[in-house]
Amino acid sequence: MKIKHIIGLIGWFFLAFGLISASGCSENAKNGPRQVLIHTSFGDMVVELSDSTPGHRDNFVQLVESGFYDSLQFHRVIKDFMIQGGDPESKMAAPNARLGSGGPGYTIPQEIRSDQLHFKGALAAARQGDQANPKRASSGSQFYLVQGRSFSEAELLGLQARVNQDRKSGKNKFGYDEGQTFTYTPEDIARYATFGGTPFLDNQYTVFGYVVSGLDIVDSIAGVQTAPGDRPVVEERMSMELIN
Repeated sequence: MKIKHIIGLIGWFFLAFGLISASGCSENAKNGPRQVLIHTSFGDMVVELSDSTPGHRDNFVQLVESGFYDSLQFHRVIKDFMIQGGDPESKMAAPNARLGSGGPGYTIPQEIRSDQLHFKGALAAARQGDQANPKRASSGSQFYLVQGRSFSEAELLGLQARVNQDRKSGKNKFGYDEGQTFTYTPEDIARYATFGGTPFLDNQYTVFGYVVSGLDIVDSIAGVQTAPGDRPVVEERMSMELIN
């Protein structure tokens, strides 16, 4: 009886351990990369945040959780280029107000990566230009979603050569692979040719996620009528929530 009792306890232990392990694996699988649902007047889209840009990921999650983006506008829209939002001043802005300079009061150190490219649907951080912002720090809240256009292999190879020339001359000192030769892979070239994007921004701005659902919403917003200054004539507002 004692032996049977011990064997029973051992069996129960392994069964319990197995259940706990399975539960842990399931929870990890459930969590995965952080995803954010963006509500717009045209419908919803889901962006998946990259774990390779943790500073931008965590900041975006924190802002979404706090409700920072709710009721803000896509205040800058350029067809075949991108749609931009995240300026807190857009929440209560007058119709003719100039937008694009607001933020949460801080910037984020750049996390520019050559493997995070500006394909259509890329989520990237807006920033001030190099002259005012030589370290290419990102806005604390303003972001853009890429629409772009298709690019040929010849165009991409020209951009690639420019990046490598800048690296060689020391002009472009940013990126996790600083000093290495930058190359568009055959897959990158095919994706830019088929789906499009804005490759001329590669290696200059931090891309920290991609639209994984609702990519057509970017097209819809990019197609709205805009006034001088690229602000939509009819306000295009957003709200966000974490879904993972």
